[in-house]
Amino acid sequence: MASSETALAAGRRPRGLAPFLRSQMRNIAPFLTLIFLSAFFAFASPSFATLDNLGNILTQVSVTGIIAVGLTFVILCAEIDLSIASIANVTGIAVAYFTLQESYVNIANIPLPGAVAIILSILLCALLGLVNALGLTVIGIPSFIMTLAMMQIAAGVSALLVRGQIAYKVPGLITTLGSGSIGGIPWIVIVAAIMLLGGHLVLTYTRFGRYVYMVGGNREAAEYSGLNVKLILGAVMVISAVCSGIGGMLGVAHFGSAQQNEFDTYLLDSIAAVVVGGTSLFGGRGGIGNTIVGLFVLGVLNNGLDHVNIDSFLKILIRGLILLAALVINVYAQRLREKAAE
Repeated sequence: MASSETALAAGRRPRGLAPFLRSQMRNIAPFLTLIFLSAFFAFASPSFATLDNLGNILTQVSVTGIIAVGLTFVILCAEIDLSIASIANVTGIAVAYFTLQESYVNIANIPLPGAVAIILSILLCALLGLVNALGLTVIGIPSFIMTLAMMQIAAGVSALLVRGQIAYKVPGLITTLGSGSIGGIPWIVIVAAIMLLGGHLVLTYTRFGRYVYMVGGNREAAEYSGLNVKLILGAVMVISAVCSGIGGMLGVAHFGSAQQNEFDTYLLDSIAAVVVGGTSLFGGRGGIGNTIVGLFVLGVLNNGLDHVNIDSFLKILIRGLILLAALVINVYAQRLREKAAE
């Protein structure tokens, strides 16, 4: 019996190196890209391959990493959240709105104790995520359209709170975590690492994490097995919003100000980190490990292009081309998977 089971298992596995490489393309390609970019920029600029610059890269990708944790959950369920940047922005503005500002800041805000300001801001982003969840699961609005609407709603709330002005002060805890350091390591890097580790542990070792992969891998099968698919989808939308809110609060402290449209670029950056890292847009494949690789690819690329003094407009083009390449690999890997399943 044991020999027949072994033979059966061997028959299911791809035989030879080439089939294995094709099946793992989504994971291998981002890692090879990271190695190539690191080697290229280390050769092109002596100031790139230093410990100080590694610290710069980690700091630069920290806010994106915090936001990308929640987005990874959403994309693993084969959904999308286009409101992450706007929710990050409105949460960062909200925590400043509830903090006493200097007299020269022309904003009619509501000063509250620091702990209350933080709690209200987190409740705000959770509420916005809950609205996304209800729109997706109860009304049945596709996540692309629902979060597109939420993107505008959150941007509108941000505009109402600051009315074109800039706020600077946030609660002391947020200031410390966003711009402080301990032992030479920025707190924002530590928070990002903790959140990435927490997301990985949840997805890898908890029942909820298994349910996320089940919903993304085969939604019909998940429903037939008795899984509450709508509850899982709603939960990942709230998780995405809360992660975005935390990233927004720490980002405001890191940048030193809270203002409209401050996080606009983080929508593309966060999606790129998840997709470039190899998490499948079709759901069920990937995870936080892939997102970490994607973060490093983007961080090395952006930082390295600055070190070689390349044209800023060409930098945008190169980022777009790398994202396109990741999407092509993502789709191609999905086709290989479907072909292998036939």
